[in-house]
Amino acid sequence: MTHVFQRNPRSGLPVAVAGDGIFIEDADGKRYMDASGGAAVSCLGHSDPEVRRAIKEQVDEIAFAHTSFFTSKPTEELADLLIDAAPAGIETVYFVSGGSEAVEAALLMARQYYVERGENQRSHYIAREQSYHGNTLAALSIGSNHYRRSAMEPLLMPVSHIDPCYAYRHKGDDETEEEYGQRVANELETELLRVGPEKVCAFVAETIGGASAGVLVPVPGYFGRIREICDQYDVLLILDEVMCGMGRTGTTFASEQEGISPDLVTVAKGLGGGYQPIGAVLVSGEVYKTIRDGSGAFRHSHTYMGHPTACAAALAVQRAIRDRNLLDNVRIQGDAFQQALIERLGNQPYLGDIRGRGLFWGIELVKDRATKEPFDPALQLHNRIKSEAMARGLICYPGQGTADGLRGEHVLLAPPFIVTGDQVVEMASRIGDAIEAAIKEAGA
Repeated sequence: MTHVFQRNPRSGLPVAVAGDGIFIEDADGKRYMDASGGAAVSCLGHSDPEVRRAIKEQVDEIAFAHTSFFTSKPTEELADLLIDAAPAGIETVYFVSGGSEAVEAALLMARQYYVERGENQRSHYIAREQSYHGNTLAALSIGSNHYRRSAMEPLLMPVSHIDPCYAYRHKGDDETEEEYGQRVANELETELLRVGPEKVCAFVAETIGGASAGVLVPVPGYFGRIREICDQYDVLLILDEVMCGMGRTGTTFASEQEGISPDLVTVAKGLGGGYQPIGAVLVSGEVYKTIRDGSGAFRHSHTYMGHPTACAAALAVQRAIRDRNLLDNVRIQGDAFQQALIERLGNQPYLGDIRGRGLFWGIELVKDRATKEPFDPALQLHNRIKSEAMARGLICYPGQGTADGLRGEHVLLAPPFIVTGDQVVEMASRIGDAIEAAIKEAGA
């Protein structure tokens, strides 16, 4: 019996008691190789001594000071570090406790930005199908994860959703990647003109799609065109890098590889690496100064925003990534991981697609490789894969609804940045075994 309201109250969970690099050990002594960083969180693994030391030292100095009265040294230093690495035009950081809070705050900032400009009619948002942006009500409204939204639909605000950049399923055989990218990006302009651009606050997108469709990597030129459209119609661009940011794809911000700067960008997960709960919104100078010089205050706050201990942990995580040149390892082992996954799975009849960047990879599974037909959702293949992986001492992050919100299966993999070449090969072997066992068990 447990008095904890677990995510799935019907299933029991092993008790995690120790962390050792990329491994977690349970109360029975079983060790699990963390091939997904939980949910793309644990970028430094589970036992980094420098981060643990930073947390302890901060607690010894001061654990918490409310931000209506004080700032703190780690909060200021973390903001400086992030701005040094941020895309052009980003000037300030708003710290919160996680990804959903960061997205919620970004949406509210976009609204207040236009209110400060006297454009009170702007209240509409445009986002994408097959996206996930968090579980608070506004963030859930922006996302289109069918499973998470379905019971809450009456509570959600109206949002436009255009097609995602999903080349595996939506690029025409007669299109180049660049042509497809321009076509799907232009859906934003079509929807803006339908709604009326003067009514729209922002377009919101994951730079690289995460949990809903399993690592959707944009094709070349897609985000360049999106940026042009937002500028043309004076609409803010909010990039959600809660999962794909903070070095996960081989650069500090995933948008660096797209050659654009957003107006606001949300981060979390890898920001603190799981050592403390923390998220942030990085804000352009234009948005920040408009609010500062208008009413003078952002009309939104949280008790634990800018939490000194959380910021101290995140500062230690980000310094470790920088000072140990771990982004080099992300790129090197990312290439090795891709190759290992292709060698283990590439010839399997159930493999649809292997896609990703850095140490952020998705495996899309299909019943028929030629037609791309998904497996029957009733088989619950994603849950079977998770169970088979755990039985083999592997943590992965499978999902369902990949293809259209209801059908389709994928496995998301996001190992810690400290992973070695031998370990990524072992991860590929174990996930291959787990997928094969799950498909066999399901009779698919």
